[in-house]
Amino acid sequence: MKKSITYGTFDLFHHGHLELLRRARALGDRLIVGLSTDEFNQKEKGKNSYHNYEKRKENLEAIKYVDLIIPEENWGQKEKDVNRYEVDIFTIGDDWKGEFDFLEPKCEVIYLPRTPNISSSIIRDDVIKISE
Repeated sequence: MKKSITYGTFDLFHHGHLELLRRARALGDRLIVGLSTDEFNQKEKGKNSYHNYEKRKENLEAIKYVDLIIPEENWGQKEKDVNRYEVDIFTIGDDWKGEFDFLEPKCEVIYLPRTPNISSSIIRDDVIKISE
């Protein structure tokens, strides 16, 4: 059984998120999602999510491509997760290209192309424009 893993905040869930999860799941038999905790987002990423961790997790649980959700609590846990869950494929958006090549001795690393013209940042910016 091939296992893949991906990570993200998955706030303001949109079609780009769904496509990432669909493509990540298609790479293996099971998909594990490392979901950034609120504390990790605030302290290490320097951003606040619109939805809290529990709501974002609930949204991901409704997605048929996701088999397991684990909390992402720090940048350094990815290698431990690959080992702990016996991951075959680490995948993430290609905006991170090269950042996780250090995992290649342990698993295959695949950078998936982002869905064009969609992101949580674009959605936030559009909502601000509309409300002004």
